[in-house]
Amino acid sequence: MPGGGIAPDGARWIASGSSFFLPVEVLSARFRHTFLIYLREAFRKGQLQFHGELAALAQPDAFAALCDHSGKIKWVVYAKAPFGGPEPVLKYLARYTHRVAISNSRLLSLENGQVSFQWKDYATKTGPKP
Repeated sequence: MPGGGIAPDGARWIASGSSFFLPVEVLSARFRHTFLIYLREAFRKGQLQFHGELAALAQPDAFAALCDHSGKIKWVVYAKAPFGGPEPVLKYLARYTHRVAISNSRLLSLENGQVSFQWKDYATKTGPKP
C-alpha cells in the first residue's frame, strides 16, 4: 500500500512519513468512527445483549450517551509493521487463539467430580496456591 494519500484539495500527494499507510492518530480516529457506526447498527438491530452492571445500556438513551462519549475521547489503535506473508501472521495469531484455560501442569487432582488446580494470586503477588 502507498505510504500516504491525496490531499483533501485533490491537488497533491501527502506522504505519511512512516512505513504505515496512515499515521496511527488518523488510523485511530478512523477505526473509532467505523467501530461506532457498526456498534450502533448492531444495537438498532437488537444484536447486542447487556447483563449485570451493563444492563442499563439496553435503554436507547443510555446506549446513545455511551456511544457519544466514546466518539469524543481519543482511542489508541495499535499499529504494527506488515508481516512477512501468511505464515508469520498465523504464527502470531495462534499465540492468542490456541491457549488453554488451565494447563495440565496446574492440575493437582480429580476426585469425586471435583478438580483441584494450582493458581497464582496476582492481586497479592504471592506464589502458587492449591
